[in-house]
Amino acid sequence: MDADRPSIEPFRLLFVCTGNTCRSPLAEAIARRELSGRGWGRLEVRSAGVGAAPGGPASQGSLDAARRHGLDLSSHRSAPVDADTLEWADLILVMSPSHLVRVSGMGAGEKATLLGSFAAGEDPEEIPEAVPDPFGGSDEEYEATFVLLERLVGRVLDRLAPILAP
Repeated sequence: MDADRPSIEPFRLLFVCTGNTCRSPLAEAIARRELSGRGWGRLEVRSAGVGAAPGGPASQGSLDAARRHGLDLSSHRSAPVDADTLEWADLILVMSPSHLVRVSGMGAGEKATLLGSFAAGEDPEEIPEAVPDPFGGSDEEYEATFVLLERLVGRVLDRLAPILAP
């Protein structure tokens, strides 16, 4: 790297749900795949949970849904949201209004918003405010969550493209 050229800081995106075993790890994996497909190397992605126990695996339903779509969550380990993680992130996308209340109370400030709201932007076209929690649900519920997250994450990245695309 040329020492005279300033380095470009990465943009850091954090997905937050409750236990960091279903929705947020799926969103993280989907985002990573999408970033790779778009050839974007400047965006870092993590996930965490407002009620997560550290080190737990992704739920079986999430593992199965991810596998059906060619993604591997087997190495995922849950992480609780903490002040350092919130500080790390440039944009915090939460799955429900209760998550927004929690991260806002922890000092997330204006960089936190609902995933659905950010994805909708100026064009809400039937985008739900909250992403339903499939925890303990059927394969169909996990599949519906995956499909919704795939749509939302794609729209988020489309909105970020003007500042992040190479």
